[in-house]
Amino acid sequence: MAVIFLFVDGVGLGKQGAENPFFESTYESFQILSDGDFYEDPKVIIQHNHLFKPIDANLDVEGLPQSGTGQTTLFTGVNASKEIGKHFGPYPHSGIKPLLKKQSIFHAVQDAGKTPYFMNAYPPIFFEFAKKRNRWSCTTLMTKAANLRLNSIKEIENEEALTAEIVQNAWRDRLNIDIPKITATDAAQRLLNIVPDYDLVLYEYYLTDKAGHNKSEEDAERVLKPLDEFLVHILKHMKSRDTLVITSDHGNLEDLSVKTHTRNAVPLMVYGQNADQFAQVESLIDVKNAILKTL
Repeated sequence: MAVIFLFVDGVGLGKQGAENPFFESTYESFQILSDGDFYEDPKVIIQHNHLFKPIDANLDVEGLPQSGTGQTTLFTGVNASKEIGKHFGPYPHSGIKPLLKKQSIFHAVQDAGKTPYFMNAYPPIFFEFAKKRNRWSCTTLMTKAANLRLNSIKEIENEEALTAEIVQNAWRDRLNIDIPKITATDAAQRLLNIVPDYDLVLYEYYLTDKAGHNKSEEDAERVLKPLDEFLVHILKHMKSRDTLVITSDHGNLEDLSVKTHTRNAVPLMVYGQNADQFAQVESLIDVKNAILKTL
């Protein structure tokens, strides 16, 4: 069995109102995963093969949660906000980088004798910028620290990785990189084709957070439609022995009335074998260990 870990940036559980794109539009995958209750204070679902519940992203620290500390907490199981006494982002604070370099979920999976894989690919301009300024995101920093490959054009061409937008239009249209067009369904199948070779496959989707900051219903729909198609295919075609885990680092997109993050709870959605292993997860801190227990 394997765990498919989909990290969707900046999605909380919001009110049933016009400011919430999950209320204004219907997305099949989120309906399936939440049993139609993808809002604040939802009905909790805990079954052997299906779990849905809100979890805390505030981490007992005042202020609005941020990506650097939220993601570090999620991927290491250590309260990064408490470690430095504040929420911090979007990149990891120097005080918590050692957690990603030594205690990430990738390291833990390797220590257990299993194999992790980071599905995202990055264009050459990303590597040029990151190396020049030595500025790496939480996911890329922990991938490098675990001596795992950071994918680029070669892996996209070999259908071994996915771009940050799921489909590949931005690389073609904005960066003039000659790679094939694919659908979100194609991308989902590409991920499923990779899963049998690994024990943990992580994919990060950050455009949801960007759309939330833009306060744009149009942007929200533009990034949620391919995500929905991507998730639906995975839900319908993943192997029964595998486990799909989806969560976020903080709220944002669920409230387009503000351009900042929110203090809303974030969803934890688990589908497939041993989903009930996540029943005791209460915050971002607990997700890593629940995944390890499942593996």
